[in-house]
Amino acid sequence: MFGSLDIETFLKYFSRIVTLLLVIPIHESAHALTAKWLGDDTAMRQGRISLNPFVHIDPLGAILMISGGFGWAKPVQVNPLRFKKYRAGFALTALAGPLSNLIAAFLSGLALAIILCTEKGVLAWVYTFGNKFTTLGCVTLLLYYLFYINIGLAIFNLIPIPPLDGFNILRAFTPEKFDRWIFQHQREINYAFFALLILISVIPGDRSPLNIATQKVGDLLWKAVAWIPNKFGPFSGIL
Repeated sequence: MFGSLDIETFLKYFSRIVTLLLVIPIHESAHALTAKWLGDDTAMRQGRISLNPFVHIDPLGAILMISGGFGWAKPVQVNPLRFKKYRAGFALTALAGPLSNLIAAFLSGLALAIILCTEKGVLAWVYTFGNKFTTLGCVTLLLYYLFYINIGLAIFNLIPIPPLDGFNILRAFTPEKFDRWIFQHQREINYAFFALLILISVIPGDRSPLNIATQKVGDLLWKAVAWIPNKFGPFSGIL
């Protein structure tokens, strides 16, 4: 169908582009929308509740997203003083982003599970392991990649180091003097963040804590939808 082109590699990078253009805007809009619900409309007034990817894209984060499968967008600005509960509001706003990725992963897995309820879907999926790609097989592989990319993004963003979402979630449980210490050592923390990016990129995939955690969460999330083809599919009980 696609000649000698390496379809699997193409779909891997295509899924990252889809993530950049669709999932990242949902992630950032989730931050902005949650902040608005909690009383702060700063991000809304800046136009950050939008599915337009160019409102959110950070150039370096976009390059890493396409090349490595993880990255980031422009930070969503919030004024936590407008929240009724300062730390809880900040944490919930931060949590909304990774949660949106997990929802996107679930929906990707659900779509894949529904396709695997048909004999054509199962055969198309199996053929991809032998490098035989049909249109439906490409769709199943794309959904598979979107499933794991979104889980990886959620876990990456939950790492508790600035500027990632995990840090702002952690702040809900720390005293104010911790905030002061963080801001006093911002330069060192920025160095640590970039060291973390380098470390993630050089650790072999099968030994990477990020990849291991992604696989574990993926296994759990897949179990939430695998019962559908197991019960209704043409080859019940084998998935």
